[in-house]
Amino acid sequence: MKVISYGGGVQSTALLVLAAHGEIDYPTFLFANVGDDSEHPATLAYIREVAVPYAIRAGVDLQQLKRVRRDGTSETLMQRLNRSDIRSIPIPVRMANGAPGRRSCTADFKIRVVGRWLREHGATAAEPATVGIGISLDEIHRANRRRCEPHERIEYPLLDLRLRRTDCERIIEEAGLPVPPKSSCFFCPFRTVGAWRQQRRDEPELFIKSVQLEETINERRSALGRDPVYLTRYGRPLAEAIKDSGTGHGPNDTGDGSCDSGWCMT
Repeated sequence: MKVISYGGGVQSTALLVLAAHGEIDYPTFLFANVGDDSEHPATLAYIREVAVPYAIRAGVDLQQLKRVRRDGTSETLMQRLNRSDIRSIPIPVRMANGAPGRRSCTADFKIRVVGRWLREHGATAAEPATVGIGISLDEIHRANRRRCEPHERIEYPLLDLRLRRTDCERIIEEAGLPVPPKSSCFFCPFRTVGAWRQQRRDEPELFIKSVQLEETINERRSALGRDPVYLTRYGRPLAEAIKDSGTGHGPNDTGDGSCDSGWCMT
């Protein structure tokens, strides 16, 4: 069994085109949707309006997966973040010193969701599935070769093909498709400062939701006697750190903008 963990971004969409052209042997693409209330709306629109129709025409099986709890109900990342009974924060919020906190969002809403599908479809320790991740050559630092689960093997097809992000964009354009926007949750603390500025300027409704989420998290932490945390590394509330004028804390500061897991933002 060979599948691609599809994120809806540039790299994994290039993999979709390569699979459609028979240049890589991955017949199944799995999009672990962390929630329609959590994924960036532009990513969801791209998958719905561009990627899925293209996959159907090409005969590639592109499936959308969601996190399902033991009782059979589904859960989104935003729903978990807003639960009053959770004590740990599943996203990598920034601590007072700017460092990202521990997170479980990628494991719970991406890796385990894909892993459950693989096991349900026959992947075992004796016959593990191959899971391709869309990391390009210019992001090779993200290919951390994380410890594989017994039922899977991780591969990086773009690295094997020596392809960079610009190559991926070209592959997508040559297939007649629009280049997708960068994929991530719209409130992800790994967003660059430039992305936060763009959100405040061009997507004010999403920025308001991000501000509200940060406030909700800190209200809960305050009740527990814990220090506040933030969605940027500036040690200040999001609405203060990202100004209306579009200037951030520092003129050349671009933040991190990357997730070291390789499962998100591809």
